[in-house]
Amino acid sequence: MRLIRTVDAEGAVLCHDITQIIKGVTKDAVFRKGHIVTKEDIPVLLSVGKDQLYVWEKEEGMVHENDAAGILCGMCQGPHMSRSEVKEGKIELLAECDGLLKVNNAGLKAVNGFGEMMIASRHGNFAVKKGDKLAGTRIIPLVIKKDKMENARQAAAEATEGRPILELKPFVHKKVGIITTGNEVFYGRIQDTFTPVIEEKLGEFDTEVIDHVTWNDDDKKVTASILDMIEKGADVVICTGGMSVDPDDKTPLAIKNTGARIVSYGAPVLPGAMFLLAYYEVKREGKERTAVIMGLPGCVMYAKRTIFDLMLPRVMADDPVSARELAALGQGGLCLNCSVCTFPNCGFGKGI
Repeated sequence: MRLIRTVDAEGAVLCHDITQIIKGVTKDAVFRKGHIVTKEDIPVLLSVGKDQLYVWEKEEGMVHENDAAGILCGMCQGPHMSRSEVKEGKIELLAECDGLLKVNNAGLKAVNGFGEMMIASRHGNFAVKKGDKLAGTRIIPLVIKKDKMENARQAAAEATEGRPILELKPFVHKKVGIITTGNEVFYGRIQDTFTPVIEEKLGEFDTEVIDHVTWNDDDKKVTASILDMIEKGADVVICTGGMSVDPDDKTPLAIKNTGARIVSYGAPVLPGAMFLLAYYEVKREGKERTAVIMGLPGCVMYAKRTIFDLMLPRVMADDPVSARELAALGQGGLCLNCSVCTFPNCGFGKGI
């Protein structure tokens, strides 16, 4: 690659895209990499501020920005992703299906810490739809040392144990059981307004409600119903209500008595502090599966976004949640209850 005066560029081959920006009209490449400059092109190049041009001369041990963006993209790309054409030295990764995006932060930091190169991604642990942008990759200079790119690739591989930096877990079909608790609903004193909220949120995913029962504050009945629904094939059992520490709120006890593994009773998220997450291992006829049990606090019924919105996509993608991950939600776990909700395009649930 060498630098020449634009007025002398006729016949030269451009080594990078030339971008034209007209406010409110366009921001695009007026000439692409590999274009052979003609006499008529010279005034156009001068009009976009290019008094000098880099023309391509391959240098040993150096990697062009387009090729480097491809190397970075290769570090990130996992199954169910496609890459865009290179444009102005940048490549974007796109989702090929609806699913949950996972980002290996250690791998991402390892690459971005080298300097002169960058990978920018969406936040992990959030739902994406087919066609959504997942990440963009590029280097900062026009060319970069080949050795530096290789060192970055090795650092990323070490941080991710050889896996891609990004993972897209497709959502899967789930059979769901819903247990509504509370004397006030069971005895008909008030209308059940909780279940319709749950059904609406489940409707955003590929779910099938196979059973729904309503019980008074009797933990033994709730325990029996949870186990019955799992026996019928429920992948997820959602218990609504009865999640506080009041003596007559028995749902946490009912879930515990199933023998399920309690991940956490409580989460550093508002709304949603009294959330309970548990996993129940099912073994039958030599086959094993894991059912998810969630105890939802009353806030899920009336608040626009809660802990349920953060956990449901992970459940739908068969992505196990640990107590440590729940604890990390503290930073970003406060919903600001904005007058116009923009979730997930806000800080709620982004964690650290």
